[in-house]
Amino acid sequence: MQRITYRVKVSAQGAKRRISYLLRPSKRLLHTKSNFVPAVAPIKVTRFAKTKKLAQVSSIALLSLPAESLTTMSAPVPAYAHVMLENSLTVAAVPGDSTYFATDGFQHGFGYDLVRSYADGLGVNINLKAYASEEAALRALKLGDADMALTTASTQLKSQLDLASVNVSCGYDASLTKNGLHPKVSWTFNSANDPLSQKASYFLCDSMKLKHTQKLAAFYNQNLLKDAYSQDHFKKTLTEKLPDYQSSFQEQARNYNHDWELLVAMGYQESHLNANAVSPTGVRGIMMLTNNTAKAMGVSDRVDPYQSIGGGARYLEQMKADFADVPKTDRIWFALAAYNMGPNAVKAIQRKLSANGIDDKSWANIYAYLSENRASNSRYGQAMHYVSNIRSYLETIKTQTV
Repeated sequence: MQRITYRVKVSAQGAKRRISYLLRPSKRLLHTKSNFVPAVAPIKVTRFAKTKKLAQVSSIALLSLPAESLTTMSAPVPAYAHVMLENSLTVAAVPGDSTYFATDGFQHGFGYDLVRSYADGLGVNINLKAYASEEAALRALKLGDADMALTTASTQLKSQLDLASVNVSCGYDASLTKNGLHPKVSWTFNSANDPLSQKASYFLCDSMKLKHTQKLAAFYNQNLLKDAYSQDHFKKTLTEKLPDYQSSFQEQARNYNHDWELLVAMGYQESHLNANAVSPTGVRGIMMLTNNTAKAMGVSDRVDPYQSIGGGARYLEQMKADFADVPKTDRIWFALAAYNMGPNAVKAIQRKLSANGIDDKSWANIYAYLSENRASNSRYGQAMHYVSNIRSYLETIKTQTV
């Protein structure tokens, strides 16, 4: 075994370019309509040549890590090299309140949003594979059906399968538990020596990334429905009232391209699915529309469930359109905040963040601003809780049987 100390740092993008160059076809056949047969037969890539290329790819994958001592030896191609070549990170995951849920055709959730940030940093897409149990997801990783796993599996189970993992809290478990999240949400890999695993550790434990993790944990707070009274009320409402309005939610969701269960979560937040609800400020109906909003949305009777749901769905569609420049995975949260406090108020916050060099199209940053400034503006606190409550209700519907 030869030990070599590298002092080179190669970016993920640079690594991808080098890997793609190495694996380019060595010869291209001429495209011609004639029946002429070339005198020289196409060169076939030998098994040795393929092995040599894979070895080169593996070396580039190792070089893409920050400068440190690495030992070179004969080994399988790192998962990192495979991810960069395929331009896709395959993740085995189990749906849950600390991992992910799906709505509007997109995945969301505390664990998933962190994975998405990691994949964005690598410049690759995510291919999420759902499994029914922690063990099934980890075994899929072990068999090579995934590049990493997102689970809350026990250390004992991961050890039994000889897998390496890193907790997303990077040791700061309290930042998760205070928000009702599982303290051992982890990313698991086949080898601790794989650059994919090592880069993940650097990513999660970076001081700036830890702050981002804490922002996400605050938004994905799971404490809203932790007490027995809140759970029972939520389940009872959905069991007793939802059947009367389900077809209306589903039809209006189709009319305006929404997830119908998102509209249900909004209806529960607004009125607890009470079609005759009236507030002291004069808003009425399941979706608690103001008189002006109802008129603008073509609603003539605010206490008519079908019309009320349709008015709310149409208004939400408009809010989505107002934030078309926000990535789709975060757009729903921007739209909900705008639904509550108005699009101009949200855009004003975006301008403040942008002026300070902060990503104004990241919901985690918007939410953090609302939280940090709610003492000076009550609307910020209302919007913050409005969006997080709806997210909590929606996540509960998606991940549990209610």
